[in-house]
Amino acid sequence: MEPTKINEFYTEEDYYSLPDDVRAELIDGQFYNMASPNRVHQEVLHFLDKNIGNYIDSQKGSCKIYPAPFAVKLFNDKKTIVEPDISVICDPNKLTERGCSGAPDWIVEIASPSNSSHDYIRKLNLYVKAGVREYWIVDPMAKDVSVYFFEQSPFPVSYTFEDKIKVNIYDNLWIDFQDLPL
Repeated sequence: MEPTKINEFYTEEDYYSLPDDVRAELIDGQFYNMASPNRVHQEVLHFLDKNIGNYIDSQKGSCKIYPAPFAVKLFNDKKTIVEPDISVICDPNKLTERGCSGAPDWIVEIASPSNSSHDYIRKLNLYVKAGVREYWIVDPMAKDVSVYFFEQSPFPVSYTFEDKIKVNIYDNLWIDFQDLPL
């Protein structure tokens, strides 16, 4: 996934001026086009959104879940705005009219063949730098999940779609990928 224009520098104002039908992320002043999600991507997104949302609702806590499209301004600058597939934000002070300003507590990205290096390299580095506590990369093609819990280790723990996976930012939330209806 290459920037749309290499020699220009874009800002937050350019991001919010994009036409409604254009999906892109702004990273270090460069736009990166986002592929349209396929059906499997949407199935995984719905499964996770439902499971996480039901848990958050049952706990009546301060955390909120936001599926894409949802703008996340990771840093206090005007050159980086991403749209994670799922953002969980536990600090209500980070929520703005436009999305989130600051690092979400937990981000989930659903990889697709056209953007896997974007999620596994570029966005991973951004999320570490921004202070995201937990980051999951769900790969429907490989049927695996890489879980990064940065408070304990910079290295991922790998799981498959046969596993029940503990969400590290919560004491008692597990996602059973065997229940994923694919």
